[in-house]
Amino acid sequence: MARAKFPMLATTDPDSQARVRPVSPVRTEEFVVYVANLRSYGKTRELAANPRCELCYLDDQHDQVRITGVTEVLADAAMLDAIWQSNPLLRRYLGTPDNPELIIYRIRPERVRFMREWALEYHEVVP
Repeated sequence: MARAKFPMLATTDPDSQARVRPVSPVRTEEFVVYVANLRSYGKTRELAANPRCELCYLDDQHDQVRITGVTEVLADAAMLDAIWQSNPLLRRYLGTPDNPELIIYRIRPERVRFMREWALEYHEVVP
């Protein structure tokens, strides 16, 4: 995961169409991933309707880590402050941690799988 900095986040829209986009995690704790988002983005509506998602990390050697999980809006003030303080880009673009556009999602893993390039078989990892 450390070699693949920008995972792809998969969600579903209201018509059950899969939607995938790159995201930039603002914090990672083993397989728990925190992602910053803006309320005006499409994934905000998608995750509000269906919090189930998947992250796929793909490094430059084509090794994959897939995290299937559930998103929740982070409400822990101490954690929000820690994320804010450790991320200069958040501070630069959003100005203050109480910017009403800012949402931090915590993705709680339910399943984690790993596959080496062309191994053609995933290995279950205990989250």
